[in-house]
Amino acid sequence: MLWDVSHSSLSIWPDYAFDTLFERYERWGFRAVLVNDPEGVRHVLTDIANYRKPHAFRRLLRPLGGAGLFLTDGAVWRRQRRALAHTFTPANVGVLLPHFHDAGVHLLSSVENTKEVNLSKVLQDTALEAVLRALFSMADSDAREKLHAMVRHYVEGPGRVTVFDALAKNEDSFAFANGKRNRFQKAWSSKIDEIVTERKSLPKTARSRDLLDLLLDLRDPDSGEALSVAEIRDQCATMLAAGSETTSRLMFWACYLLANDRGEQRRVHDEIAAFPPERVQVLDDLQNWPRLRNVLLEALRLYPPVAHFRRDVLSPDEICGEKVTPNMQVVISPWVLHRHRKFWDRPTAFIPDRFAGKAAPWMQMPAFLPFGGGPRVCIGLSFALAEAQIVLACLLMRYKIGLTKSEPVLPVGRVTIQPSYEPAFRLERG
Repeated sequence: MLWDVSHSSLSIWPDYAFDTLFERYERWGFRAVLVNDPEGVRHVLTDIANYRKPHAFRRLLRPLGGAGLFLTDGAVWRRQRRALAHTFTPANVGVLLPHFHDAGVHLLSSVENTKEVNLSKVLQDTALEAVLRALFSMADSDAREKLHAMVRHYVEGPGRVTVFDALAKNEDSFAFANGKRNRFQKAWSSKIDEIVTERKSLPKTARSRDLLDLLLDLRDPDSGEALSVAEIRDQCATMLAAGSETTSRLMFWACYLLANDRGEQRRVHDEIAAFPPERVQVLDDLQNWPRLRNVLLEALRLYPPVAHFRRDVLSPDEICGEKVTPNMQVVISPWVLHRHRKFWDRPTAFIPDRFAGKAAPWMQMPAFLPFGGGPRVCIGLSFALAEAQIVLACLLMRYKIGLTKSEPVLPVGRVTIQPSYEPAFRLERG
């Protein structure tokens, strides 16, 4: 089982997992429960004091995110969340739209005069381009490429799950297995520190209007003090790593689905043609693309960015009438929940219209958890959706996309849900 998990975490689920609401597992002394009941899921994700992220999760993401919002708990998390909430208001996300436009232009230039392209790699590059521009207004391609290479190196190498992560009792267990991660964290933190320190030394009149500028202006809601360089670094590192990887996968799977459904792709193209990307000036303008948004939401359902949430139980509790105790782990799987036969009509089919008229389906549809849930729902969800809509609108406005061969691309569960191979896409001028 550990070998299978290290290659794809999706492989562990039997068929009956997609019918059951609550299931217990016990193997070799490891005890876990799978919770698919929406009420139980909400209970676990809301009670953050009793259900803690496991050590394996922290081992994997600490080198990238340090002590950023994604990895903190308790009072520290609450303070960070309150401070950062202002950063991702609709008004502030609207300020970042030009950066997403620039990323879309970057994508088009990278595929110009190319009939066949590896969109997986192109979209990874584009997503990192978008977040680097939105975060640091980084126009230097060499500097962007260095950060891009560091993220890709970590995700494809030291950041992959190992047997030691599954067996670890704490973050420092099997220290020998964390050597490459520790070296990466040192280099990564140093690089982000350089960028933050340089920007902080500039007068406000010389600063760019981006996420880093917003972070520099933040004040602790209790003390009124500015964030330290280390705090800003960790938040930047978290946004950079999490935002680029998850959004690139979202855009890839959306393209894959549209390439296999030419009728839906044509309808999305017509919608974008009626309101071209260059007309998007404020966040509300994205409402002119409801079909594109529904495609992205359906891609998030079929291929959620994070396949599973795991939580360690800290004290005895009940979930939907079932007792759980310390030393047990609760598993909530968007991969399973989004394909659960009790909650979805034709759960494995690509049906974007199932989200029609849903303004906030992650709140309106209890079995839809692409951004997590409870108090820790992803703070950057509006950022990610806006970026994906604008970048894909640029691509689909200019090109019809198709696949060069019929071999299916299968999902593989690692840090995110990745493709089993990177297919060649055919681009035809629309």
